[in-house]
Amino acid sequence: MFAENVLAGRVVVVTGGGTGLGRAMALHFARYGAKVGIIGRRTEPLEATVADMTAAGAVAAWASADVRDPESVHTAFDALESKLGPLDTLINNAAGNFLSPTEDLSPNAFNAVIDIVLRGTFHCTQDFGRRVIADEARRGVVLNITTTYAWMGSPFVLPSACAKAGVHAMTKSLAVEWATYGMRFVDVAPGPFPTEGASSRLAVPGMDQLGKDQNPTGRFGKPEELASLATYLISDQASYINGATVPIDGGEWLLAGQSFGLLARMDRDNLKQMMTAMRPKK
Repeated sequence: MFAENVLAGRVVVVTGGGTGLGRAMALHFARYGAKVGIIGRRTEPLEATVADMTAAGAVAAWASADVRDPESVHTAFDALESKLGPLDTLINNAAGNFLSPTEDLSPNAFNAVIDIVLRGTFHCTQDFGRRVIADEARRGVVLNITTTYAWMGSPFVLPSACAKAGVHAMTKSLAVEWATYGMRFVDVAPGPFPTEGASSRLAVPGMDQLGKDQNPTGRFGKPEELASLATYLISDQASYINGATVPIDGGEWLLAGQSFGLLARMDRDNLKQMMTAMRPKK
């Protein structure tokens, strides 16, 4: 449905762009003509994703960064601009999440998600915004990856729900505040999109079919479907969309409500044992 050059001339940076949905979006943007920069903490997936984009004829670059550290973000954005040109589009995709009963959360566990999702999004958005504001000729688009439970809430993912709600509010706030500088802001709220990283932390063993049954479409999302939506929303074809949140979940939130609400009905001791078993081994 897209013209091959629909993103020609654009310079897009994707946080967490080396894996999962971030990688899917980066590849899609490159396919349709954008110069694409990706950042993340692990260099191997960043290098591999950039190699795939350049092999297909795109212009792409990567920079190692920790979105929790504003100086790290600033240095990475400088490095990408030196290779690709002035950034005009930011995709705040970097995230962290895991299942846990709230009474078992440590302060560090709560802060770990808040620091990546909420503070990390702020650090990237502020640095990007300052660059656009300093250049009167530049226009900017910020697309934030949130979730339907940003406004619904959800049990067992309290840090993520709080952080994503903050990002949701950030989008609404800056859509008005920074419109005068030629910037617009959009949220995409994905439902279940199985990826290697997310599935290992959030997919309760044996409950795949239940997850599909609580979705009106009877299935999970495909990464290319999210990438297509993001491509449209950052393109000039969507230039009058500002401050909106677009769910892409097959209508799950309308049918099932809170994403992990059904888990609240399970025997709590058994549920805790499953969640403990799902934690990454140190």
